[in-house]
Amino acid sequence: MSFVRFENVSLAYSEDGPLAIQDIDLTVKEGEFISVVGPSGCGKSTLMKLISGLKPPTSGYVYVNGRQVGGPLGIVGMAFQAANLLPWRTTLENVMLPMEIVEPYRSTLREKRGEYEEMARAQLKRVGLAGYEDKFPWELSGGMQQRASICRALIHKPRLLMLDEPFGALDAFTREELWCMLRDLWQQQPFTVILVTHDLREAVFLADTVYVMSKRPGKILVRREIDLPRPRDIEVTYTDAFSAHVHVLREAIGRVRETA
Repeated sequence: MSFVRFENVSLAYSEDGPLAIQDIDLTVKEGEFISVVGPSGCGKSTLMKLISGLKPPTSGYVYVNGRQVGGPLGIVGMAFQAANLLPWRTTLENVMLPMEIVEPYRSTLREKRGEYEEMARAQLKRVGLAGYEDKFPWELSGGMQQRASICRALIHKPRLLMLDEPFGALDAFTREELWCMLRDLWQQQPFTVILVTHDLREAVFLADTVYVMSKRPGKILVRREIDLPRPRDIEVTYTDAFSAHVHVLREAIGRVRETA
């Protein structure tokens, strides 16, 4: 059964403007981890806006959990390249933010605040941030801020996590650390993941399926199933099988760049 489904979806950001994406058909199963790659401006982030209900399609239909998307969804968590932690809130307070906004947590926050804070502390401990609950964002490294951002995206137990280049601003070693963190979170607490990234190694390491998009208007050109066994350790990135997947995707994107 599909959890996310696009049926012939196109989107233009203005009535007489050019299409950002065109004729997208896409199916994501519940619990599947997919990555979307492609050149800058190809519409990867537009897909995220359509799925989250932040933008309606110009034509076609978007379904999540069997229902047509008609507005923002409470079952979605999101994290971006910038951690966007509120500077006046501690790490714990930042992670708690969805509990103040998303139902049913918002309605029960007053009587269950202690329980929800324990949930947030447990989440922070899982990503190696125990002891940093009372620190402010400026007291955290970039990698720590991104860990907190992903905790915030997951604290309300969303069924769908959308990640828009969440590790793009980090150094290579920290990126690999956070790949493993995300892998572990996903395997321990299954949810559906859609990752937008420019990093082909990241896409292959994390995903079940990788999609390559064309230049604007974005279309899906390649669907690549990643048959590497799970759980995956960083050592797999040095294998011939891993390199073969990366090579195929790199060739596909190279062809996209060469087209007019």
